[in-house]
Amino acid sequence: MKTVIVGAVAGGMSAATRLRRLDLEAEIVVLERGEHVSYANCGLPYHVGGVIADRAALLLHTPASLHARFNLDVRVRTEVVAIDRDRQVVQVREADGGRRYEERYDRLVLSPGAAPFVPDLPGIERAMTLRSVTDADRLTTLIAEQRPRTAVVVGGGFIGLETAENLRRRGLTVDLVELDRQVLAPLDPEMVTAVHAELRRHGVNVHYGTALTKVLPAAVELTDGRHLDADLVLLAIGVRPETGLARAAGLTIGPRGGIAVDDTMRTSDPHIFAVGDAVEKTDHIGGETTLIPLANTANRQGRLVADAIAGRPGRLQGRVGTAIVQIFDLTVAVTGWNEKRLRASGRPYQAIHTHPASHAGYYPGAQPMSIKLLFDPQDGRILGAQAVGGDGVDKRIDVLATAIRAGLTAGDLADLELAYAPAFGSAKDPVNMLGYIADNLITDGQHTRQWHELDDALAAGATLVDVRTAAEHSAGHIPGSINLPLDELRDHLDDLPDSDLIVYCQVGQRGHTATALLTGLGHAAANLDGGYRTWQAGNAANTGDRPTTTEARDRAPAVREPGR
Repeated sequence: MKTVIVGAVAGGMSAATRLRRLDLEAEIVVLERGEHVSYANCGLPYHVGGVIADRAALLLHTPASLHARFNLDVRVRTEVVAIDRDRQVVQVREADGGRRYEERYDRLVLSPGAAPFVPDLPGIERAMTLRSVTDADRLTTLIAEQRPRTAVVVGGGFIGLETAENLRRRGLTVDLVELDRQVLAPLDPEMVTAVHAELRRHGVNVHYGTALTKVLPAAVELTDGRHLDADLVLLAIGVRPETGLARAAGLTIGPRGGIAVDDTMRTSDPHIFAVGDAVEKTDHIGGETTLIPLANTANRQGRLVADAIAGRPGRLQGRVGTAIVQIFDLTVAVTGWNEKRLRASGRPYQAIHTHPASHAGYYPGAQPMSIKLLFDPQDGRILGAQAVGGDGVDKRIDVLATAIRAGLTAGDLADLELAYAPAFGSAKDPVNMLGYIADNLITDGQHTRQWHELDDALAAGATLVDVRTAAEHSAGHIPGSINLPLDELRDHLDDLPDSDLIVYCQVGQRGHTATALLTGLGHAAANLDGGYRTWQAGNAANTGDRPTTTEARDRAPAVREPGR
């Protein structure tokens, strides 16, 4: 049995090495058009920034090492230019010398990856991308030899932000251009405010709602007519599946533009499999096809292909799209769907916002974070989560991603037995607290209002009650609210109007207590979910991260660094 793998790195090399472990006699050929077959592409921005100083640390294997360890025939700078499905051969062209030949296969695995999107604009040839080791080499060479002072990064996604941070680390003045009103599209507006503040704090100038129209010799031109100095231009707009080879061979392409595969990674041709960023996956939440260019999924697919070729059972389950990024001193992580997507799909959902500490507050070094949970209000199914903060964000999002995969409900989170000691967590872990709050909503029937629903509720006649202390209220409050501190609330019940009441505190906990009290006494009361801090972040996002109340001066520090 001869297996030919087109494309290496994550998916292709995982398939090759797994297949060798399963079949010591199989003939395995890997054809890679680039110069490197196995490298840590997620580390490329950090090599550019000097965090990973040794370039060799990114190179995991070479053709020689793969042959020595796994007896693999790995050929670099060798491009497959066509597939003859009837004859089961691929047509190959060598970059060095241009020699052409055919390679026969019994099973073919396509792992072409995805290519950076490069718009067709005047002067765009001066712009660079960061997708491969070769890209990183070009970028580091330019920085070393030309010593640029200014850089423009186009695109505010994960790679764009990592690159902007590392160019700042190199001492460059960095402008980030983002077509949307925010960076990091997977985050909802109130959760991204802290990211915008962190970028500003570290001197990254972000230009929202605009795009590139032209690349000039030492600048770029934007759609709004402005020019930004740019000794260096880096494109991080996104990637597109490399499907040219599959299309030309007549393989089925899915509705999202990726290669269509079944859950064993088999294409429309029974002899051809495909893995990695070029293929469509099934979304775990909605069941539709999606494109998720993540390394862990590519590695998983590569293993499953090898199992399928070796006759072992195994199927790829739906993906939830868990991802994480470090932005200077801030960690941002997501899993599942966000509120924007749920709202656009018309799917019912309930949102919870919390602002816990990374571990017990009395133990030194606790860092704040903000967590958002989204779940189905009928059956409690977890639909998505977002977390922004310092230490501990990663493990909370990993627990929530695992809960989604395991089919746990939001209320089930309260029963998770998570490791606790003061230096690592709290007796009621932030994940447990999400479960307690969900139980309050589902079982106890407590009502909440979201920050973006507040204006309409007040316009309809609701009364807003701030149950924080007088000092907290004076330092900054939501306009139109009356201040009745929680500990004095029982003494001032007669001061409350007969209208619907919306109660808020700083983060929602005291508001919950006040809402339970008022509801028990016959008032129609709801808690402002996530409290003043979430409302503040949401309103800042809606107004370009600027405070909107009359207390702008007092609130400004909290807006720049929410939760700190």
